[in-house]
Amino acid sequence: MMNKLTSRMILVSFTLFLSFSLSSPSFPTIHELLRSKGLPAGLLPQEVDSYKLHQDGRLEVFLEAPCFTEYETNVYFDSIVRANLSYGSLVGVEGFKQQELFLWLSVIDIVVENPNSGVIIFDIGVATKQLSLSLFEDPPKCRPQQDQGVLKKMMRRVRGFEAL
Repeated sequence: MMNKLTSRMILVSFTLFLSFSLSSPSFPTIHELLRSKGLPAGLLPQEVDSYKLHQDGRLEVFLEAPCFTEYETNVYFDSIVRANLSYGSLVGVEGFKQQELFLWLSVIDIVVENPNSGVIIFDIGVATKQLSLSLFEDPPKCRPQQDQGVLKKMMRRVRGFEAL
């Protein structure tokens, strides 16, 4: 009698544990984490595989592969993006570049000083750039790295600069 009762208790406990762990994720997604820290979810692409947030605020984000997307200009993400995360900012960013004219410049800091302003500030070293927060509401879809060569070739043809 005691064995049946113990077996049932274990089975019920296991079932409750399993249903609870499946219904509520123990870790937020990177996009939920960004929102909880006062940053827009669309700062990082959909293709994030995983991330590590260290106790000292260092954030490491792992993507499937290096890729390109576009906000106001073209943006490049390395396969690992690193930064120091605090409320409203990513400081000391590595693995995130933005195209300005014909140059690829590293994004150094990303700051939302006042969420009510609707502005996000990108520090690209030589300048700071203010962009609308609305550009970063949803995580963008990222194009694989090899697609960028095809895009450049198509743009040269359209502009009349096709190599002979």
